[in-house]
Amino acid sequence: MIPRYAVSTGSTATRDERGGGEVAFAGYAAVFDVVDRAGDVMRRGAFAGAGVVPLLWQHRGLAVGSLSVVAEDARGLRVEGVVADPELARLVRGGAVAGLSVGYRATSVRQGVRRELLSVELVEVSLVAVPMQALARVEVVDIVA
Repeated sequence: MIPRYAVSTGSTATRDERGGGEVAFAGYAAVFDVVDRAGDVMRRGAFAGAGVVPLLWQHRGLAVGSLSVVAEDARGLRVEGVVADPELARLVRGGAVAGLSVGYRATSVRQGVRRELLSVELVEVSLVAVPMQALARVEVVDIVA
């Protein structure tokens, strides 16, 4: 299967020479109390009880890796995982893809000046080129041996 974001380098180098392979990462898929590009605000506790979900690219297709940690902390929804797709791993490692985003179903919302998401059912986490929340970012990248 050829990923939708595939980039041809024209290189005949091996995966190891190109720096391919898996990449471990950690970051925040959502940050609490920050207005996103749609005008929504995710509140603390919105992801209570969320478990591990698929890791996608741009909210589409098959999983491009896996998540090992999906948990709320004081700042937001912290995730840790591994990008298994070699091309996407290369882009994450190089910093070309650093956005994170959540796919969810809202289960409790308070409407005021902003739509406040009080509780959601987390469906997936995605690596994205442009995150809905500017602070939802990959913060740590490490090459998997």
